[in-house]
Amino acid sequence: MDTTTASSAPPAPTAAGAETLDELHARHRREKKDLQGRITNKKKNASKKTRRGVNDECAAMERDLAERQALELGALHGGGGSRADGESEVEEDGVDAVADGLAGTTIAPAPAPAPNPAPAPAAQPKRNRQKERLARRAAEQEALVASAAAEASTMTDHRGAERKALAATLATHGLTEHEIPPDGHCLFSAVADQLITRLIAPKALNGARATAGLLRNVAADYMLAHAETFAPFVTAEDGEPTGLEAYVERIRNTAEWGGQLELQALAEACEAEIVVVRREGEHVIKPKTENEVRRLWLAYYVHGFGLGEHYNSLRGGKA
Repeated sequence: MDTTTASSAPPAPTAAGAETLDELHARHRREKKDLQGRITNKKKNASKKTRRGVNDECAAMERDLAERQALELGALHGGGGSRADGESEVEEDGVDAVADGLAGTTIAPAPAPAPNPAPAPAAQPKRNRQKERLARRAAEQEALVASAAAEASTMTDHRGAERKALAATLATHGLTEHEIPPDGHCLFSAVADQLITRLIAPKALNGARATAGLLRNVAADYMLAHAETFAPFVTAEDGEPTGLEAYVERIRNTAEWGGQLELQALAEACEAEIVVVRREGEHVIKPKTENEVRRLWLAYYVHGFGLGEHYNSLRGGKA
């Protein structure tokens, strides 16, 4: 950092080489111009951390230069030595005349002081518009939350009503609910859990342990083998009829949700009676067989899970 200040400028010439008033003014202008150039250079090279110190230093330089130049001007005007030899002294009679004139002078009273001006109004604090916007936004959000809560309080709690109805049926049959992940395979996973926990080994599984993937294949194979039964009820997502083979391919190889058609196919293929406990009551799907059948229990939710329809496995009760 440049530590040179305005006070380092050359001092005024001595009496032997005294400056005239014009020369003094010219030198003062040069000094101010030179100082302004150095101040500009300092501020240009200042960083964010040093800016405040540089500003203080520049102000001190300007102040020092102004004080020194004022002293030089004062010295030039008031330091010119004694009076010239040709200057006459004041005569005694002149002094007496002045004294006599002052004795007859009447001193007028001083004028009344002017009234104090009215105080300027206090400056208003600067508005923080960003803070005001944030406050308005927070108030709007609070109003929306309050409105949603008020609306929700008047709506029917379908999820609560559904769970309450299913809980009553489960208590009647001595059933307990086993949660199945809501991953698109819930129907097949719930049936697999029933077959495993109730020790049911359908011939269609060929001795293999029941899994969601295996039961998807069992249902797909049965539907293809009985196309005349299932084809009329197969539709696309838009409700239009679609080919049974394309539909079965999705059931076999994707996470396509299973429904009434798949439950019917599994009941037939596994020779098992499937009881679906719903809010409206119990829905029983019976296979067309003369053989003795076992009973599988499923819970069906429409509102209980955020993704839509869902099946859980129900353990206990009468198999």
